[in-house]
Amino acid sequence: MEAALRAVRVGLIVLAPESAEPKPTGGEPLTQRERQVLALLAEGAGNKEIAARLGISDHTVKYHLASVFGKLGVSTRTEAVTAGVRRGWIML
Repeated sequence: MEAALRAVRVGLIVLAPESAEPKPTGGEPLTQRERQVLALLAEGAGNKEIAARLGISDHTVKYHLASVFGKLGVSTRTEAVTAGVRRGWIML
């Protein structure tokens, strides 16, 4: 995981073979707050840092991440960032 985060920080995309294509979703858009959480996730921020930067609780960060994962049809932080990049929501 650490190597994958370092690679993402320098602009590389790291994928497990089974996650090369995002899973189809219902097409529900992310809220503005969910996009903020996703952007901070792409910067490599952990839950506590995301919470501090947005002025919300750790619990709320976990809630937003679960919602992002569900809407994007992913199960990991790396997959979420990758899906965000592919959709043009995140610029690395």
